[in-house]
Amino acid sequence: MPELPRREGASEPAVPAAMEARYNLKSPAVKRLMKEAAELKDPTDHYHAQPLEDNLFEWHFTVRGPPDSDFDGGIYHGRIVLPPEYPMKPPSIILLTPNGRFEVGKKICLSISGHHPETWQPSWSIRTALLAIIGFMPTKGEGAIGSLDYTPEERRALAKKSQDFCCEMCGTSMKTALLPLTSGSVSSQADKEAKELARQISFKAEVNSSRRSDAGPSNTSGLNHSAASREPQQDGAARAFPDPASATSEAQSSSAVAGQERPPAVSSTTTSMSPRQRRAQQQSQRRVPTSGDFNRAQQPRVNTNHTGSTVLIVLLTFALAALIFRRICLANEYVFEL
Repeated sequence: MPELPRREGASEPAVPAAMEARYNLKSPAVKRLMKEAAELKDPTDHYHAQPLEDNLFEWHFTVRGPPDSDFDGGIYHGRIVLPPEYPMKPPSIILLTPNGRFEVGKKICLSISGHHPETWQPSWSIRTALLAIIGFMPTKGEGAIGSLDYTPEERRALAKKSQDFCCEMCGTSMKTALLPLTSGSVSSQADKEAKELARQISFKAEVNSSRRSDAGPSNTSGLNHSAASREPQQDGAARAFPDPASATSEAQSSSAVAGQERPPAVSSTTTSMSPRQRRAQQQSQRRVPTSGDFNRAQQPRVNTNHTGSTVLIVLLTFALAALIFRRICLANEYVFEL
């Protein structure tokens, strides 16, 4: 497994000239990957991972099969392809060693892989992914993408063959990729951590999926129920209090429909008209009944206004006649007094 060179007295690996020219060292993803490369520089007896020399966003990893399982004794190699948005988006994991649990050369479906970005947490790292792979190996595939359900005998046979695997891309040999397995507290602690992490991640994925499945139908049923309950109320209100504007619009629409139902007279010159002239004639025919209907709809208002003005004129006439009659009476009384 290639390693990044280190400067003397530096806490982080030095940046090769090729990577310095290719990547932006101020990028959060580049900083994070450089930091994780320094933390995972030394292999352990359970896992090891490092980026390729020419690609910081593609890592090769090696993990040991979990003890007390069908993968006990196996050493498995694979690739981790990280997105440019890492750690905000999850990586894609691909196994290269036949193992009987995951397909070879295919992106596997785990709660920490690119197939489930909704369960990924930016606080997780490549080390978290390695421990999760170890913890998920003894679990059932249940038809997930990239999963296999080999028999225990086939998995044990593949575990023995995996020790002779050598990666053609990075040149890592499984015989020397990890430290020898010891029975110390560090190894047992790594096994417990892997199992606990796999249990927590799988539980989190199940909780999220159940929340989505419960929220979808309940919200839909609630919306349907509220809409159904509002419809009878709106219908009852419409029947109890009819809208005058709606009644007027209905009258206009009915008259317009009646006018449209009258077939226009087809002249003999229609066949000789151009398409533009035909459209103009059709539009003029459509406008005529519409204007007539509008005039008919406005006619009651005009009649009402005429009636009011007539009554007003009559009243003014009577008032003027009364004034004239009073003036005449006053004039006669004045003459008699003289």
